[in-house]
Amino acid sequence: MDIRRRHVIAGTGALALAGTAGSQPASAQQRKFTFGYDQPRTTAYGIAADVFDAKLKELSGGRFSVDQFPGAQLGQEPVMLQKLRSGDIDFIITSTANASTVAPQAGVFSLHFIFRDENHLANTLADAGVVKAFREMISESVQGAHVMALMTMGLRNIYSKREFTKVDDLKGLKIRVQATKTEDTHFPAYGAQTVHMPFGEVYTSLQTGVVGAAENGVNVYLSNKHYEVAPILSMTEHEANNNCVWVSAKTWGSLNDQEKGWVQAAADEIGKTVPRRALQLEKDSAERLKKLGVKVVEGVDKSGFMKAAQPIQDQLAKELGPHAVKILELVRNVKS
Repeated sequence: MDIRRRHVIAGTGALALAGTAGSQPASAQQRKFTFGYDQPRTTAYGIAADVFDAKLKELSGGRFSVDQFPGAQLGQEPVMLQKLRSGDIDFIITSTANASTVAPQAGVFSLHFIFRDENHLANTLADAGVVKAFREMISESVQGAHVMALMTMGLRNIYSKREFTKVDDLKGLKIRVQATKTEDTHFPAYGAQTVHMPFGEVYTSLQTGVVGAAENGVNVYLSNKHYEVAPILSMTEHEANNNCVWVSAKTWGSLNDQEKGWVQAAADEIGKTVPRRALQLEKDSAERLKKLGVKVVEGVDKSGFMKAAQPIQDQLAKELGPHAVKILELVRNVKS
């Protein structure tokens, strides 16, 4: 009896151990992360999320992947930033302008006319020194989240029911802008009045005349159908539509060194490949808009804008802080 009982107990213990051994690898092999952004998946945000997911799957051998939540399903960018910092979302993309709500010096990337052309913009966002300086600035300013990479959606332009061909056309204009000190300094220098509101309210505000104009990237303008209420796009190219890829500190802390390597490499892939794809998407979107009957105003005289913006760049960078001054200098030194 004792011998039989010992065999039964031993067999049961072996089965239990086998079950545990079998379940651990299964749980370790698969981990899905939340990845939120407030633009449609058809924008550069969606391209970036796809690039990140593909690289992460490749490096982890299929163990890690992401569930995407586009179109502000998890909230507008300021809301997602709070959820990220509390550990309720794993990864998000925000504009650098919205990053300035938690790290004011991020507003340096909203300075007007600091990028010489699209090539300079793409090279800057992939530059290791610029990325390192930006990440260090965020690290000093923000608790609960880290920036892993930078990207761009191209250059921003003004859209309205009327066209803008020179700086004087903006006199007295009420324009919706991102809520940054840089916007609130640059646009008044052009003679405009700035208005802040969440991105989700822009369409209705243009429709009802609460604002006379807004500004954003070409593909964002197309994807969100803002052309329906503001059918004239003036190519002012006054500012870069730059963005950060964030990870929650809680998520980051849950990874071992190898896994952190996978995640960071996937983010680096965004910085390397997405800017140029995003810039091409801007060109393709402009052609689509023309076919939809949108008037795209090329050849805007930027000289007046640039003359007003130039003295503001260094002034604002200095006011924002030493990190902003350093980043501006690094941007200027990147070769086109």
